[in-house]
Amino acid sequence: MSQTGENEQGLRKIVDLTRLASIFILLLHFYYYCYTAFKQWEFRSTITDRLMANIMHTGLFISLYISKFIAIGLLVISLLGAQGKKDEKINWKVVASYLLIGFMLFFSSGMLFNLNYSLEKIAIIYMVVTSIGFLLILAGGNLLSRLVRLNLSNDVFNSLNETFPQEERLLTNEYAINLPARYNLKGRIRKSWINIINPFRGLLVIGSPGAGKSWFVIQHVIKQHIEKGFAMFVYDFKYDDLSKIVYNWLQQNKHNYPVKPSFYVINFDNLSISHRCNPLDPNTMNDITDATESARTILLGLNREWINKQGDFFVESPINFVTAIIWFLKKYEDGKYCTLPHVIELMQSDYDELFPVLNTQPEIEVLVNPFITAYQNDAMEQLEGQVASAKIGMARLASPQLYWVLSGNDFTLDINNPKHPKIVCVGNNPEKQQIYGAVLSLYISRLIRQVNRKGMLKCSLVFDEFPTIYFNNMDSLIATARSNKVATTLAMQDFSQLKKDYGKEQADVIVNITGNIISGQVMGETSKLLSERFGKIMQDRQSVSVNRLDTSISHSKQLDSAIPASKIAALSSGEFVGLVADNPDEKIKLKMFHGEIINDADKLNQEVSRYKDIPVVCNVTQQQVLDNYYQVKMEVKKLIGEEVIKLKKNLA
Repeated sequence: MSQTGENEQGLRKIVDLTRLASIFILLLHFYYYCYTAFKQWEFRSTITDRLMANIMHTGLFISLYISKFIAIGLLVISLLGAQGKKDEKINWKVVASYLLIGFMLFFSSGMLFNLNYSLEKIAIIYMVVTSIGFLLILAGGNLLSRLVRLNLSNDVFNSLNETFPQEERLLTNEYAINLPARYNLKGRIRKSWINIINPFRGLLVIGSPGAGKSWFVIQHVIKQHIEKGFAMFVYDFKYDDLSKIVYNWLQQNKHNYPVKPSFYVINFDNLSISHRCNPLDPNTMNDITDATESARTILLGLNREWINKQGDFFVESPINFVTAIIWFLKKYEDGKYCTLPHVIELMQSDYDELFPVLNTQPEIEVLVNPFITAYQNDAMEQLEGQVASAKIGMARLASPQLYWVLSGNDFTLDINNPKHPKIVCVGNNPEKQQIYGAVLSLYISRLIRQVNRKGMLKCSLVFDEFPTIYFNNMDSLIATARSNKVATTLAMQDFSQLKKDYGKEQADVIVNITGNIISGQVMGETSKLLSERFGKIMQDRQSVSVNRLDTSISHSKQLDSAIPASKIAALSSGEFVGLVADNPDEKIKLKMFHGEIINDADKLNQEVSRYKDIPVVCNVTQQQVLDNYYQVKMEVKKLIGEEVIKLKKNLA
């Protein structure tokens, strides 16, 4: 007895009996239609003739094909019970060839009776051809029962099994970013939408160089937010790739803003197109914590190795020293000289004059006291360790070009002010990224403190190559600015790049707190982390086990990675994977995606060809830049001189 309760031996006997009946009907067919030949061969008898006469009355031989159909029908029934050993080497083409040729020979052999041969030859040829057809059908049927109906080698990379349904609806609102895409679902290409309906929960764009971050994602974020009336700040690492898009798109969409926004550029290489802005504007510094945050940002930006050493004596001491300088200038004559160039120059003053002058400001006595004590006790090595690292780092910023941009005040950094909205682009230079990046980090740090307030306009902060700048509290911005309608877009090449520049702990927080992720080709730990974040889906599993007696086929389902790390590492340019976040009142069931973002390349190239260059702000001469540079130096010397004279008078 088999496991299903069937009598296998009895079933085999029924199959054999049916097949014998089929052969018997075929033999009767031959005897009836080739009777003349059998008679000449003397293969007949009275009994067989009488038997055939009785069978004729059943209607079996009314037509040439009736007995053939019955014989084939019984053969097919017998083949249904055949249980041949499965063989994966057998394919459909072989089986189809056997069956097709067999049926052609079996049913077309009747035309042989029209041949102009003797009856004996015709009978022999007819029986041979019909028998060959019958045997081919029998062989094809047996092969069909042995055919392995799974072709496990078609999908070598398991691509079809790892496809899943994606969001095909266009979901939009007054803040959303919508990217058209197409994806593969079980071999069918379908259109979909990547709907970032809540950009305020943060957008992380990742991809190795050439993955298409700017072309397929960043430029659309910029365009759609300008179309929806966002105030905007753009960190353009390779100026003016993004800045030109921002400027030209703003010119076409100014009508979308209730108050026409102003466009500003910060660029240290081409001063003629750069506006001037003082990140240490005294009007925006409310307490000494603003000065501390500014000092920390600029020094950690200049000395990236300090990021993982925050809290150490020789890291915090320079930060306190610069904090004291900034706050002193903020308080001196209502912040008349409160700019970064003046901070740099004042730091370079002699200790004999600098410390007494700083000590005149009560609010920074506690910050200055350790330095004064070390100086008075002749602990010069300690003092130099505390101060010189700050002086050396800041001295790298002492250039006429930087002084020109940092000492003016063409605009303030409250870009989302409802009365004076702004769109600001700051440009870096890959060849000078460490110096420029530190200054731009200060701009960004001060800007974030001003935009993350209630009652302001919606604004978008876009950072291309985010790890090239450094500022604290990026995670706090993403976590808290959502209610203040501040959308943050961070673009980078790899998580390891962020860990190198920000430290593992802060990098992990930034990555994990971001709600929306779009990733192109990445490798290593980044691809593994993303694959884990995307989770698993139910996938079909098929296996074939072949042994000496039988072949068994098993089907199963199991949870496996929806997007394996190897797939993320092998993405082509323009292909992206990711996860989007939704709102309580705008649910997205299918948040995960894996597809190709659709760009109309011809249309975009035509747009780029029509772009206008960013206009010149003013024609700045080299002499003006140098005059400003020396003026800052003279103002600091004047400040020190006047304060020293006052101290001497007080002592007298």
